[in-house]
Amino acid sequence: MLSLLLALAAAPAVLQEPAADASVLSAEGRAAARAGLRWLAREQAEDGAWRSDVGYKLQDGYALWRRDASHIGVTALAGMAFLAGGHVPGRGPYGAVVEKALDYILRHVDDQGFITHNETRMYSHAFATLFLAEVYGMTDREDVRGALQRAVDLIVNSQNRDGGWRYNPHAADADMSVTVCQVVALRAARNIGIQVPAGTIDRAIQYVKKSAVREGDPTPFGFRADPPGSFRYQPHWEARATFALTAAGLTTLNGAGVYADEDIERGLRVLEDDLRRFSSYWGQREAHYFFYYGHYYAVQAFHIAGGERWRRYFEEVERVLLSMQTSDGSWPNHTGPGPAYSTATACLILQIPREYLPIFQR
Repeated sequence: MLSLLLALAAAPAVLQEPAADASVLSAEGRAAARAGLRWLAREQAEDGAWRSDVGYKLQDGYALWRRDASHIGVTALAGMAFLAGGHVPGRGPYGAVVEKALDYILRHVDDQGFITHNETRMYSHAFATLFLAEVYGMTDREDVRGALQRAVDLIVNSQNRDGGWRYNPHAADADMSVTVCQVVALRAARNIGIQVPAGTIDRAIQYVKKSAVREGDPTPFGFRADPPGSFRYQPHWEARATFALTAAGLTTLNGAGVYADEDIERGLRVLEDDLRRFSSYWGQREAHYFFYYGHYYAVQAFHIAGGERWRRYFEEVERVLLSMQTSDGSWPNHTGPGPAYSTATACLILQIPREYLPIFQR
């Protein structure tokens, strides 16, 4: 890991392809990601942000409180998409794009370490923390390290007594979808030498494992039984389990350092079964944000698993993303924050096999 970070710090204008499992990424997939990055570069605002609808999940929809506003989380994801393509802050074809995004994120780290703007919440904070962690491995900017440490401290201090996180800092309850973002950010920070208490990670593992569906669990009245191995939104039997939440649970365990146990194997089998049974996971007609969110974590889980199941998964998700891309290079998002979010996420999914970033390495 250290050798990669040193290589990144001394990298040329555009990074050379590392020795990684990039062979699964086709020439068409590479071209699609490049077109997506070109679209994102054109759409970046003068303040360095990407504008999107700021809101929250409401049942199967997306309720918003700020339309077309500078968005911390989307900006962080877009910045990550450029990093995943090998573009270094301040250098290369998109160096200025990444630098502007970084400066925007840094301007919105408050005194407590919370990264927020236009009422974004802990989802966005975690994506921004992840972005700062990956950038810090490529730069010697002390302001990045200081902001990153404060952002990490806020995540650590906001963990609830059960081991998870919720929409706002210091909340009493927690859920899987927010927890996964925080753990991945903490893992990225630990990778480059930022202090993260071991107890924080241990409690997160316990939280996720309590959220796993087990044999013999009760079934909520009126709902189908969730398969053992899937992961619930919250650690009680009344909570729902979905493809996206199961992918998030696996990615949380991987981020916490758990790579091969019964929960991992059962969860991977559940994802594979879901993908065979429910074609909606392979490209929803309305390009719902559930699709992008679910596959952002599924691609990480399958990538860590490796082998033939990874190859089968990636070849199919790449095929579907290529079929969904529009002629201008973007990906549609009719239910959710908007096309900057979906395009950034699609570019990340397509470029994870290249393993430019430590967080996406096996």
